[in-house]
Amino acid sequence: MAAGNSIGRLADERVDHRFKALPPDAEGLTVGELAAERRNLFTGGFTTPVLTLSADALEHNLALMEGYSAKHGLEFAPHGKTSMAPQLFERQLARGAWGITAAVPTQVRVYRAFGIQRIFLANELVDAAALHWLAGQLDADPDFRFVCYVDSVRGVEMMHEALSACGAQRPVDVVVELGAGPGARTGARTKAECAAVADVVAVVPTLRLVGVAGYEGEVPQADSARVTAWLQRLVTLTAEFDAAGRFEGLEEIVLSAGGSAWFDAVADVFAKVPPLSAPVLKLLRSGAYVSHDDGHYRHITPFNRVPEEGALHAAFRLWAQVVSRPEPGQAFLNAGKRDAAYDLDLPEVQVVRSGRDGSVRRAAGLTVTALSDQHTWVKVAADATDLEVGDWVGLGLSHPCTSFDKWQLIPLAEENGTVTDYIRTFF
Repeated sequence: MAAGNSIGRLADERVDHRFKALPPDAEGLTVGELAAERRNLFTGGFTTPVLTLSADALEHNLALMEGYSAKHGLEFAPHGKTSMAPQLFERQLARGAWGITAAVPTQVRVYRAFGIQRIFLANELVDAAALHWLAGQLDADPDFRFVCYVDSVRGVEMMHEALSACGAQRPVDVVVELGAGPGARTGARTKAECAAVADVVAVVPTLRLVGVAGYEGEVPQADSARVTAWLQRLVTLTAEFDAAGRFEGLEEIVLSAGGSAWFDAVADVFAKVPPLSAPVLKLLRSGAYVSHDDGHYRHITPFNRVPEEGALHAAFRLWAQVVSRPEPGQAFLNAGKRDAAYDLDLPEVQVVRSGRDGSVRRAAGLTVTALSDQHTWVKVAADATDLEVGDWVGLGLSHPCTSFDKWQLIPLAEENGTVTDYIRTFF
């Protein structure tokens, strides 16, 4: 399957009412034709609100994580659910990513539609219909590599039943998921439970145990010490499984962790993995880095703890217009919950572009206090940046996942506002 060919077809899609904020006079053009026009975001007919992705920040972030992974001896399978954007997958793979991580079967189907050949599903898979489809993919394409979690005997039994029923020819590779502790999300909680799951995998021909994995971001009351201790448990479990012969015959053993908050701890602990019976694929899965943000991840990125490693740049900006100034201390913008991420932090006002002369100034004294369905509530301090109806306001956003999923076609813009491409998302 050729990812490039599938992604290339995205440029042939017609621009119409389905895509928010694109210029009305561009209707009927293909995405490729519109991109070739290199319109300006502010003067090229785009309507507000409009979400943009910074071309410069995106390139910086891609390069930074490529270098980080190589420096620390990690393979990288960025979590694609952050963006669900095949054009970004292509750029991540071009920068050395091992594959792409998914969260649910529907995402795996999107990845396969765009030719992704290595997929790590960081979740259990017990849906019979999805397993039948997966078996067909594996049987039809010997080069397709797929790995997913298992964390219960019942889950293994259900996978085996579904795969047997459809006559699967290739076994599905699985990793036992070690839970992050009591009260955490999925994953077997104890070594004994992990061993019981592995024992059942060993006796069914439809599955193959290839390693151990988990997600350190779910460690209760996570801090450096607690996360490091859990990661050491993960490594110890892997070594004990290997010593027990559970990975006999494998060409490599998969050891995977790494969200976007603690990948520095992952790098430190994985650097100390002891020699095992086969080479270890140390697979990092951080995904939010690709766009970073101006809220949640800005405060918890590992680069804050280890600044000499570099710094990620926030790539999103949502532009909305002031549509009402009903009171001296209140303004309303024409963006709301359908446009801006709000599940973790509210947007922050960063810049104001004059609706009169196009001049841009840094914002001060302007605070987002709430979001309605299609309005942003902005508190205007007495000494705030001047703000009037018609001004464009640039908002920084929190939580990349829920920013991407609100926009199906996102302008990729240079610093001067020139739009060079459009990023297609699938949710």
